Amino acid sequence: MAIHVCMGATLMCSFGLAPSSLVVLPKNTTMTSKVPAANIMDNIPLVNIMPFGMCTSLANPTVAAATTAALGVLTPMPCVPVIPAPWVPGSATVMLGKMPALTNNCKLMCAYGGVIP
Repeated sequence: MAIHVCMGATLMCSFGLAPSSLVVLPKNTTMTSKVPAANIMDNIPLVNIMPFGMCTSLANPTVAAATTAALGVLTPMPCVPVIPAPWVPGSATVMLGKMPALTNNCKLMCAYGGVIP
């Protein structure tokens, strides 16, 4: 059984070096344990998804440039998530703000190849 996700949930990107917290704006007005509940559209970088410290993905142009400048030594650069799509798959039975609720089984993909479970 999936567990519902709410504001403050700890997130980690597969290419990030530090954890981050999910930020859910109180626009849906659905509360879980007195904090806003999340849906699959809570995926906006720097609003809902905060940076994960440093990025190590060579698909990230800043990491690739820094690594090239360091003669091939992987050089992490500051993370700025690029999220092109909502969380998937979302809850099949619970809707929040006319969108599927976010559960602990959902994943978010970064354009630089990172996976945020």
